[in-house]
Amino acid sequence: MQQKAPRRTRERILELSLRLFNEFGEPNITTTVIAEEMNISPGNLYYHFRNKDDIVNSIFVQFEAEIERVLAVPAGRRSNMEDVWLYLHHMFKLIWRYRFFYRDLNDLLSRNRKLELHFKAIHAHKIKVARQLCEDLRSEGSLEASDQQIGAMATNMVVVATYWLSFEYVRNPRKYSEQQAIADALARGCYQVLSMVGPYLCGETRVLFEKLSDDYLQKLSADAKPGADFF
Repeated sequence: MQQKAPRRTRERILELSLRLFNEFGEPNITTTVIAEEMNISPGNLYYHFRNKDDIVNSIFVQFEAEIERVLAVPAGRRSNMEDVWLYLHHMFKLIWRYRFFYRDLNDLLSRNRKLELHFKAIHAHKIKVARQLCEDLRSEGSLEASDQQIGAMATNMVVVATYWLSFEYVRNPRKYSEQQAIADALARGCYQVLSMVGPYLCGETRVLFEKLSDDYLQKLSADAKPGADFF
């Protein structure tokens, strides 16, 4: 059997850094820690990356490429409710994979001009896509809302999705990285975002929305359902 080529040191550094940033927070991880965890010298690390910001920016390039694919709406047809659920599902999985960007967002943007500009563009793109999804539902008669209501919905959807994991961390920090807690958090986030659209849905799409909501909620443990007590 043909063996896979060993991953290059640069790729391993990015993979490890992403894990460390996600687990401990980007401000708490230095290049020294990364080099020690990689079992390489700091000089070897600096051969591949000038500093920690260079590592962060390289991880962001990966994130940006992946999110552009997620934000691509269906071509040649209007979006439907299944598209909205699928879009949110992929969005939340991606946010979790690169969660340190969202958890440490304010700190990162305050000291990294490149991230500030690019994240603003991503935010604007997310709102544009959310608005288009709602407008497509309205065009096919599945949603009844004014332009102003759709604009507010699109913005609110992006606000909730952007800060959802921070909310989840406050909700239960000790279990934040457990597999079941992760699955519950992502499912709860999808439900919470779509709950803003639900009241405006009508006809068969509203029935489908309720069915999809029930399917999601059934996957959650009793204490993980939306509205459950925090303590």
